[in-house]
Amino acid sequence: MLCTNDKKVFEIARMLRSHGMLRESGNKNFEKKMQKKYFSLSPKFIFLYPAYNVRNTEIQAVIGINQLKKLDKNNKIRAKNLEFFLKNINSEYYFNNFLLEGNSNYAFPLILKKKNLKNRDLLEKIMIKNKIEFRRGNAGGGNQLRQPYLKKVIKNINLKNFKNVDHIHFFGYYIGNFPSLKKNKILKICQILNNISYE
Repeated sequence: MLCTNDKKVFEIARMLRSHGMLRESGNKNFEKKMQKKYFSLSPKFIFLYPAYNVRNTEIQAVIGINQLKKLDKNNKIRAKNLEFFLKNINSEYYFNNFLLEGNSNYAFPLILKKKNLKNRDLLEKIMIKNKIEFRRGNAGGGNQLRQPYLKKVIKNINLKNFKNVDHIHFFGYYIGNFPSLKKNKILKICQILNNISYE
């Protein structure tokens, strides 16, 4: 527990308990300022500090322990869901040739093949319109080398040496994959994504 009457300490502490994420600061003006400064990052996934994830409660721990009983079964379902998604996604537009051995992916990786910002913006617009929840940059805010917290630790990063990671940062997503997700829903998601008219 931390007590403070210092607004800045309060905001930093809120970020530190949650991966160092800007969005946890609770200060909208500060968030807007940092989003402008780090415009190449997904606004919801700007990590200002190397930090922790200390948001769990006892209730969540009880649920987590109980969920372990279903882990193997759920992992198999997730793996089958991912295979079905990749089989049905249009390989002309999206990468689908991933190594799947040993996977239990909690998300469907959706990565545009072409580096085209108009296509990317169109894809996001259509996913929002169709209520397909996604995160750009795949998981965790994309290319960590672009995150403010790491720039303080590693100096003189040449992003050209990390082309694949940067491609995923700007043109990669993940869409949730959960055990109760039915094949007809996965197929519908694929149909929506496959019917987008890209440049």
